[in-house]
Amino acid sequence: MLPADIDPESRCRLPMVKREDLDADGQKIYDIHTDPKGGTIRGLKGPGGLQLHSPRLSHLSRPVNRYLRFEAGHSEHVREVAILITARECDSRFEWAAHEPEALSVGVPQEVIDVIKHKKPTTGLAEADAVIIDLGREMFGKRKVSSETFARALKQFGKRPLIDLVVLMGHYAGTAALLCAFDMQLDEGTTALLPV
Repeated sequence: MLPADIDPESRCRLPMVKREDLDADGQKIYDIHTDPKGGTIRGLKGPGGLQLHSPRLSHLSRPVNRYLRFEAGHSEHVREVAILITARECDSRFEWAAHEPEALSVGVPQEVIDVIKHKKPTTGLAEADAVIIDLGREMFGKRKVSSETFARALKQFGKRPLIDLVVLMGHYAGTAALLCAFDMQLDEGTTALLPV
């Protein structure tokens, strides 16, 4: 049963964008989101579809998102651990449902996912995983990154990659806010994988 203000097709508080209502640039982005090889996990049912209600924003944010996810030089493993810790700290069930399977598909061990999901200690994890998780918990949970955690992250990744990693996490926190404000629902029949 969906809340009264949720559109049954879009599964959020706004209806699906119609291609014919968009200008030429918006239609190009629409087509990317509907192309199975377009690089989005959720197509129009998710943050990409929501952003199309602001075509200029969608046009500007797409290259940034592509850079952060695919061109910044982080492995898929690092990217997905960063996205998962952000989704967990923001309690974003929609992001989690999209990215836990993605993380598994790129080789993130279930043990790492469970540490994030159940807020377990990072002791015993590989340092790259542990420092991403600790960094995310401090950034979003404590709102203060300790000198020790920063030094570990800087040593692990270096200056530019660390900046890109933090901006990736901030980008997904912004996506979590978008999904929260517009009350994006999980697809019918999808199990909520994130305990909130």
